[in-house]
Amino acid sequence: MTQTKPIIEIVNVVASATIEQRLDLLDIEKKFPGVEYHPEQFPGAVFRLQEPKTATLLFGSGKMVNTGGKSEEMSVKAVNKVVQKLRKGKIKIKNKPIVTIQNIVSSINLGGKVNLEQAARTLPRSMYEPEQFPGLIHRMLDPKTVILIFSSGKLVCVGAKLEAEIHRSVNQIHSLLEEKNLMIYD
Repeated sequence: MTQTKPIIEIVNVVASATIEQRLDLLDIEKKFPGVEYHPEQFPGAVFRLQEPKTATLLFGSGKMVNTGGKSEEMSVKAVNKVVQKLRKGKIKIKNKPIVTIQNIVSSINLGGKVNLEQAARTLPRSMYEPEQFPGLIHRMLDPKTVILIFSSGKLVCVGAKLEAEIHRSVNQIHSLLEEKNLMIYD
């Protein structure tokens, strides 16, 4: 039995953003009781949204980091919503945020097991030290991603900046594993 298509789920998108102006984090903390700001521990304030369920770190420099999105689109929407809420709370923001996707983390199920010992010997740019970490670490060149491969046939792909790069990475590694007879199907 062979599985034709891997199941891919995006679990986290990390996006950075800037509004190219300073932010008064103490003022934001005062106006938004849900915002967490402890400058003695960390220089940023945490602005959480329930919808979409994300967290955005705000820095005095006007830079932001959004995490928790499940798509590029959701991350951009979350940053824009935070800026919109700040404006409604009388925080003057002149510019539209410039959002850049930094990293997309996804979880993949290939639907079969992987012979990691053999894969470590066969796949280029791979590292497998089972006494250190149970997965094989495979570095792809194009797209530039890192794929953690587990014997269960589950993968974690990190480093993508576009959702399309995840699909390309996963399809490439899946084809390579198939081609080298490293997949085991029950």
